Amino acid sequence: MLSRFSTAALAATLSLAASAALAGAGDYAFDPVNPQMKKGEDVTLAVRLTNKQTGKPVPDAVVFKTRVDMAPDGMAEMESPVAPLPSKEPGVYAFKTDLPMAGRYQITLSAKVQGEPETVIGKVIVTATK
Repeated sequence: MLSRFSTAALAATLSLAASAALAGAGDYAFDPVNPQMKKGEDVTLAVRLTNKQTGKPVPDAVVFKTRVDMAPDGMAEMESPVAPLPSKEPGVYAFKTDLPMAGRYQITLSAKVQGEPETVIGKVIVTATK
């Protein structure tokens, strides 16, 4: 027979397991560290990946696909090369790219988060100024 404490512990464990099972790729968000920056070559773009449920940064994700273009301004064909940079803080992912003209740029990212079977996909918009 289970004691009240054991029953409560079992219920808490099942609740945690159920919430973990309900987690999905939609529970994560990419946000710009700096939404505005000067246009130019070799610009550093940094994005923060957070867990929406906890509000905490997500370290050690593997970003395996990135694209930077001017889709928000109707120029998706204006694509810039992207190269990863070392992270300076947990949950922040940085990239080197070119922002050749003033306007809005979209960063599209695909990442794998530890323990998450689905790919996390995010689109972040930043503005390049003169």
